[in-house]
Amino acid sequence: MKTIALSFISLFSIIALNINDDIYHKTDPLKESIERGSEIYADFCVTCHLPDGKGVEGTFPPLANSDYLKNNREASIRGVKYGQDGEITVNGKTYNSYMASLGLDDKEIADVMNYITNSWGNKNDKIITEEEVSKIKK
Repeated sequence: MKTIALSFISLFSIIALNINDDIYHKTDPLKESIERGSEIYADFCVTCHLPDGKGVEGTFPPLANSDYLKNNREASIRGVKYGQDGEITVNGKTYNSYMASLGLDDKEIADVMNYITNSWGNKNDKIITEEEVSKIKK
């Protein structure tokens, strides 16, 4: 009888722990996307925009505290998806350089955009999704 009672208690504990794990440790899609995006940034973007997102003045625009990212969501996604060419103004300074398309798929673009728009003083609570990226055309 003690064995059955102990087995029941053990089984109940396991079930309770799993329920608590589900309740208290739900996944956060934005947080997960940001984590993946940080790896993509390190592989593809850090060389020009630097680890702190400040870019190189006059050459590569800053991503840190970027008014352009904040006010030009679709254009920012398009720039990552297809490359960026021509004049843009970021934080009051004009940049006229070329960024090649990085060859990322729509999910990778969404992830890196979520990372960029939530780093270095940027804040974006509205997740950028793979579906949103897929709808952006040249």
